[in-house]
Parts: sequence; structure tokens; C-alpha cells
Amino acid sequence: MEMNRRQFIKSSAIGAGTVLLSSKKIEAMSRSPNNEQLTNKMPKHVAGRTGQKLSIIGFGGIVVMNAEAEHAKKVVAEAVEKGINYFDVAPTYGDAELKLGPALKPFRNNCFLACKTTKRDKVGAKEELDNSLKNLKTDHFDLYQLHAISDVENDVKAALGKDGAIQTFIEARKAGIIRYLGFSAHSDEAALMAMKEFDFDTILYPINFCTHYKGKFDQKVVAEAKKRNMGILALKSMALQKWHGQDKKKQYPKCWYEPITEIELARKALAWTLGQGVTAMLPPGEEALFRIAMNLGPDLAKIGKTQNTELEDLSAKLDPIFTA
Repeated sequence: MEMNRRQFIKSSAIGAGTVLLSSKKIEAMSRSPNNEQLTNKMPKHVAGRTGQKLSIIGFGGIVVMNAEAEHAKKVVAEAVEKGINYFDVAPTYGDAELKLGPALKPFRNNCFLACKTTKRDKVGAKEELDNSLKNLKTDHFDLYQLHAISDVENDVKAALGKDGAIQTFIEARKAGIIRYLGFSAHSDEAALMAMKEFDFDTILYPINFCTHYKGKFDQKVVAEAKKRNMGILALKSMALQKWHGQDKKKQYPKCWYEPITEIELARKALAWTLGQGVTAMLPPGEEALFRIAMNLGPDLAKIGKTQNTELEDLSAKLDPIFTA
């Protein structure tokens, strides 16, 4: 599944979206003291024991992958204006680092920037860390993560061994280059083993109503993360199911799954995920879908029993993207 996702990322193009900010406004924002007036619109949750307050809607770097540089700057500036302070990117997201770095630079001191590595060895992780710092025009990452761990032996044990990537993470944290350590996973077995073997600060994991109700996918992992007081960052909150049909697939080339596109269902799905005790959610990388989440974020409210039942009933008819 992860390989299919990467193929989508490499081949997709930037989605269209309305840009509302002028270059003068962006410049004024970047000069604003601490950008405080720009970050009061989106609710923020504390990321576990880190104590860091993150916007409940995050900005995934795939949003600006393949974008023109000026467009990327405007999209990032608009997100900051609407209160988003959590940004996440990875080297595997095409040219996303190269586009996000210059766009985020004016706001960097007031944003929480997360990056990742797929390297499992110490040397490879160090090379990728250094390259990402250069691409993103920053001297540190607020969060650095093992990316997409799925196999216990090849990912978890390799990365956490004596010559594994975690050694680079620990050294970089001591040097002040990384503040917090985390991982992303699409496997409950790998996620549970990673938490058992190392005291990570955060987890980035699929938390979605359909994979929960029909796939029985996230229960053990979320419970363990809460027990450890980790920051819980959610993926796939706006996933509907595996692709069925080609029409939407062509319309949303950055999605390797069928996304939720209807506004009210998106509202329920996002609110459901938020209600599972997560810190923040990363919407799909398509700009149009990211905008839906960004616009809904400030008004998301806890959903009631009736809406939960509606989502559970809907999930029974769907084909979840992950199952336990």
C-alpha cells in the first residue's frame, strides 16, 4: 500500500485552488511580531508530554508538491493566516521540501515543523536529515520521524538497533537540531513494537472512522499512545475507502485512496477523528481537499451519538483502506 502511495506522490500534479493573499499582505505578515494575530483562528491542542500547542489541522507538504514557487508561498501564507502552525513534510514527497522551505521561511520561528526519513541506518538517516535541513532552509526540526514503519524486523528493529537511524536522532537531539522524536506507521504491529522499544514523543497514524469501525485498525495503537502521553497526529481522517471507479481517481491524483469530498461528511469525519483524542490531523495532499479541512477546522465540534451511528452505518458499506 505504501509503495502505491509513493507512486501517486511522484506522478501527481498540484490541485487548483483560490489564492486570497497578495504579496504585500504576505510581507506584512512576515514582519508581524511573533505573528500572534495570525494564529488565533484555528483551535490548538497540546501534543502530549511535549507541551507544544499545534493547530488541529496541519499542513502536509504534498499540498505544495509540484506547485509553482509563488503559488506555494501564497498557499503557505494563507494557511498561517488562518491559524495553522503545524507543517509536515518528507523527502519522499517529490519536490515538496524545495517548495515548502522558501514558502515557510518568513514564518519559521512561529511554526512547528516536522520532517521524516525512510532510512533505517544511522549513516543514511544523517545524510537525509542534513539534506532536508538544507532544502527546508532551517537549522532545526521541531519533530523528526521514522517514516512509514511497517515491518518489525526491517523497519523497527533495524532503525532502533545500535547502528540504526535512531542513533542519528538521539545525537541530533543532543545537538539541538531536533527537539522531539516520533514515527509514522501504517501497521499496528510495527507501531506497537516501536512504542515498546523506544520512548517516542509522537506517533503519526491513520485514525479514520471507516478503518476504526469496519477495519478494527487503530484501537490498540491509540490506546497505547494515550497511555504513554504521546502526541497523537492523525493521518487519513478524510479517507473514504479504497478506490472504486476511475472518475475521482483522475480528479485527485495525489490520493492513493478515495477521499471524502462532500463537505458535511468531511465535517463529521474530521470531528470524529478529533474526538479520538488526537492532537492534530493532516488532511489529504490535494490542495482543494486541504482547503476543505482548513475551512472546517475552526468550527469543528464534538459529534454526538446519532452522528457516530451514522458514520458506523456508513462504514459497513465501505472498503476500508486499512484493516487490523
